[in-house]
Amino acid sequence: MTEQRHTDSGPGSAAVTRAWDDLVATARRTVTDGLVVGTSGNVSVRVGDTVLVTPSGVAYDRLRPADVLGVGLDGERLFGTLVPTSELPMHLAIYRATDARAVVHTHAVHATAVSTLVPELPAVHYMTAALGGTVRVAPYALYGTDELAENMLHALRDRNACLLQNHGTVVYGDTLAQAFDRTAQLEWMCRLWLTATSVPGHAPTILTAAQVRETGEKLKGYGQPG
Repeated sequence: MTEQRHTDSGPGSAAVTRAWDDLVATARRTVTDGLVVGTSGNVSVRVGDTVLVTPSGVAYDRLRPADVLGVGLDGERLFGTLVPTSELPMHLAIYRATDARAVVHTHAVHATAVSTLVPELPAVHYMTAALGGTVRVAPYALYGTDELAENMLHALRDRNACLLQNHGTVVYGDTLAQAFDRTAQLEWMCRLWLTATSVPGHAPTILTAAQVRETGEKLKGYGQPG
């Protein structure tokens, strides 16, 4: 059983090849959709007990199949020659503490702006429910540190997304597509809140916790069956 898991999540396996292709495509999309600039931000995906992660300081459009990079849940390199993202402690903390299968970290402009203004993003839209509730802001800590990872985990309690103060966003999901979609939704809600609060003499209405929970229940049946 152990050998089979190792084979399925090793370099060259079909599962790893597909996951790496999806990871690179997702990382490139964070750039094209304006969620990161240059090589900021990072993406990871879990295949068995192996975590595939973007490397540090390498432009996403330069990543190729041969650049596949995998580490264990303890951070030990399993394969690949490039240096992992400096935010590896943050990614691994999420995988060890949750059932996440994919993590997206960005420096999205509106979300980062909100992280400097409030301790949490108010429930300005019902899609707050898709992120588990009001999105908290993790206190600032130096990037790439265990302190930042710990602050992030506190902010993620009962949530699948959080803001990092003066830094950016962290979102996880069951798939890379879900993690990316949640990231885009968070950035949109931050932009919405900033827009609404910029009107002089007016304040946006905020949904109650009960209204957010009601939406959460309804979202469980959203989409196509099967």
